Amino acid sequence: MAKFAIECPKCGKYAEAKTGFFARKKIECSCGNVIDVRTDKLASRECPHCGNQIAFDQTKGAKAVCPVCREPVNTVADQQRTEEFSCAQCGVRLITAKSAKTYTCPVCDHVNDVQERIAQERIKRDGLASIIKYEGDNSTLIWKHPIEDFNYGSQLIVHESQEAIFFRDGQALDLFGPGRYTLETQQLPLLEKVYQLPTDTEGTFHSEIYFINKTVQMAMKWGTPEKVRFIDPLTGTPLELGVSGEMNIQVSDSRAMLVKLVGTMKGISWEDGPGFSKSLQSSFRPLIANIVKTNLPSVIKGEAIDLLEIDEKLDVISASLHEKLLPGFEEYGLTVPQFYVTHVVLPEDDPNFKRIRELHTITLQTRIIQAQATVKTAEAQSETLYRTAQEQSKAAIEAAHRESELQRQLTETEIAKREAERKIIAAQAEAQSQRIAGLTEAEIMQAKGYTQKDVLQAEVQKAYAEGIGNMGSSGSGGGGGSIVGDMLGLGIGMAAAGAMAPQLGSIMQGFQNTEQSQQDNNPQNNPAQSGGDTWDCSCGEKNLRGNFCMSCGARRPEKRFGWDCTCGQRGINGNFCPNCGAKKPESDTEIWDCICGNKRIIGNFCPNCGKKRGE
Repeated sequence: MAKFAIECPKCGKYAEAKTGFFARKKIECSCGNVIDVRTDKLASRECPHCGNQIAFDQTKGAKAVCPVCREPVNTVADQQRTEEFSCAQCGVRLITAKSAKTYTCPVCDHVNDVQERIAQERIKRDGLASIIKYEGDNSTLIWKHPIEDFNYGSQLIVHESQEAIFFRDGQALDLFGPGRYTLETQQLPLLEKVYQLPTDTEGTFHSEIYFINKTVQMAMKWGTPEKVRFIDPLTGTPLELGVSGEMNIQVSDSRAMLVKLVGTMKGISWEDGPGFSKSLQSSFRPLIANIVKTNLPSVIKGEAIDLLEIDEKLDVISASLHEKLLPGFEEYGLTVPQFYVTHVVLPEDDPNFKRIRELHTITLQTRIIQAQATVKTAEAQSETLYRTAQEQSKAAIEAAHRESELQRQLTETEIAKREAERKIIAAQAEAQSQRIAGLTEAEIMQAKGYTQKDVLQAEVQKAYAEGIGNMGSSGSGGGGGSIVGDMLGLGIGMAAAGAMAPQLGSIMQGFQNTEQSQQDNNPQNNPAQSGGDTWDCSCGEKNLRGNFCMSCGARRPEKRFGWDCTCGQRGINGNFCPNCGAKKPESDTEIWDCICGNKRIIGNFCPNCGKKRGE
């Protein structure tokens, strides 16, 4: 019959059992638990040789080996190997088997992690310098380093987003910012004043390190445990609202938060953590609920917020609640950079709220009808303005057309008038040229001592003589017919003379008129002009007394009395034209012609040459 050690499933201690047919199947442990050998014989344990977690049959005794390293794992000698360590909570010294997982302290009932405590004791016993740092979960705000009683010369590493607080015998001494520190008197000024550390590496002191996470914890959820009751400010109806949201938190005072919230626990986070003190969410839920319930109704009333439009005012509600909530967090070393109300649950099943919805529906329909009426009115006004502008535009276009047509007619009239004046001036110039040519020829003849009458008489005589000559020649050609031929020639000549007599008479009359005009121009032949009635010609000749200019042959301008009408009637003495009935112009009583050729002048001076009327 062989002996073997069996582990109590309740306390973890080992009891001695035996193999064999008559061996006891149930063994009573010192803790009072009854171990059933048949059901509790299978155990899971860490191999004391290689450290692997293995499962084996405890009834095999010393023959039970590790399947990895093939070393025995269930001998009595292995199970009786013990380790000594301090309780993590009360500090009392405890002894247990080295292979045990946990051990409950008989003084404070704290469940100690045996392997963790053994590792800490080994570091303290061996005098090794420890590297103290934290690179764990970012959601944890405060975390206590599991190893205590650091050796002199241990290295403390604090990251950029962290702070570390050093404790000596429960007193918070120094706060370390980001960097690497050696735990010695030069790095612990407050500790140097209180304690004199030993100089050898064997000397240790009881110490603790807490790491504080300074990052902003984003999107921490919050909500009220029950609905918020209030009176709707617009309708006076009692209602209930559910409110929730998120917020961001950050550690502002590490020492205050550690002292007031964490104490001696392993740390604290927003959610629950193993070995941590009460979570921040649980700790601050009453404060958040109280602030929201107290201030949400007042914000809705103060801002006159319509519940059906409450989402538009969430920023106003969030800002007001954030202001009220901030002092409660700052008291515990925390700050709330942002606080958001993200959800407001309306009481959709509440009859009072349904009536509010119906009221809003009626109000909305009324606004829609009013808006439609306003739109129709605006459309009618726009149509009226458009038609008015269109008619004004048409009238303006028509007026522009009429103005353009009038300008065109005036232009055509002016062009026709200018053309008529040009033709009149050309005709006058032509007549004046012919007159001057005739007068010039008459003066030449007069200078030579004959007149046009003498020329015509000479030509007639010449023609007569030729006719007589023809008669003589004809008679010499024949004997008996010469007399008849002479008579015929004489008859032909007389007939020609008779035919030319009227023309010669008119020519002679013209010559006589010309000679008479020349005699009239001579002051000696016209005593009536020898007085002071003189005139000036346009060619520059002055003090002329005859009817024609001796230099250019221009005729003396006639003195005209009365006025000329636009219809062509001239020399009118009355106030109305006898031809068309037009009234006499009021600006002047006479229309006169200048000697320069410009006619029908109204005024006292010629617009062409500047001559004065009557000169």
